[in-house]
Amino acid sequence: MFNKNLKLVIAALIIAYAVYQFIEGNIGNGISLLLLSSIFIFLYFRNEIILLSFLRMRKQDLAGTEKWLSKIKNPEAALTVKQQGYFNYLHGIINSQTNLTKAEKFFKKAIKLGLTMDYDLAMAKLSLAGIAMQKRRKREATTLLSEAKKLDKNKMLADQIKMMQQQMKKI
Repeated sequence: MFNKNLKLVIAALIIAYAVYQFIEGNIGNGISLLLLSSIFIFLYFRNEIILLSFLRMRKQDLAGTEKWLSKIKNPEAALTVKQQGYFNYLHGIINSQTNLTKAEKFFKKAIKLGLTMDYDLAMAKLSLAGIAMQKRRKREATTLLSEAKKLDKNKMLADQIKMMQQQMKKI
């Protein structure tokens, strides 16, 4: 909604007014203004449109996810580097249903830009391994699967990794 730099400016102005309220003796107003500024600081690091896109993805609504992501017109200017990674990650998931070449491009860009959570990085590498396997690139798929297995510390993707390894033996 707001530009990333505008969020910081708004947060700084609210904090300055909170300090003024503390000086005037209005402690309650100052505390509430500091809490309000923390929302803008949080939204600097976590883009609200990407958060809403993840909510849509959680409900398995790919069309709704794509609709929210389309609201970001210029991701390079509007998002931080990690947010750009998640932007491409979500586009990769959406395109993995229809266009594997496009999905591969988005997943590679997401990995290059970086993802915060190891689980998301493991999921992106697992998806890339599946795409490489479908395109008959066994060596690349094997290395991506082993990297995904290392990143999956909570063993949430263990079943999918085992299933892919069994399918790799058939190739």
